[in-house]
Amino acid sequence: MPDIAHEPEELLTIGEMSSRTGVAVSALRYYEELGLIASERTSGNQRRYRRHMLRRVSLVSVAKRLGIPLADVQDAFSSVPLDRMPSHEDWQRASRQWKHRLEERRRGIERLEHELTGCIGCGCLSMKACALLNPDDALAATGSGPRRLEDIPED
Repeated sequence: MPDIAHEPEELLTIGEMSSRTGVAVSALRYYEELGLIASERTSGNQRRYRRHMLRRVSLVSVAKRLGIPLADVQDAFSSVPLDRMPSHEDWQRASRQWKHRLEERRRGIERLEHELTGCIGCGCLSMKACALLNPDDALAATGSGPRRLEDIPED
């Protein structure tokens, strides 16, 4: 059996890529369609992935778990080559760009957390006073009471 650790150009089947990354075969095809990853084709038109795609797929998977849109991942990876193993410099450049976006996202999440803590902590449950769910009391024009909660279907 070949020693995978010493063969950086080894090509992986789509099943092997799925098994190694935990990402469904259908998702790998979709990521390829979006240009997030790339494969080569055999004479029988079967996909083969270069080992360096494992890193890309893993990063896409983590981003997805964190709720980062694939469009943001595409943008962050735009300068990372698909046709060759990316260099350290390639990843550093992409990391700097992505880090900036992640910091913006983190600040947004922290603002949301602060608003939720304040809203839940005060216990007022007032749609009029809640700047998060009802900015500028826009729901007042639609009637009284918990307007957003009335739209939730009952079992």
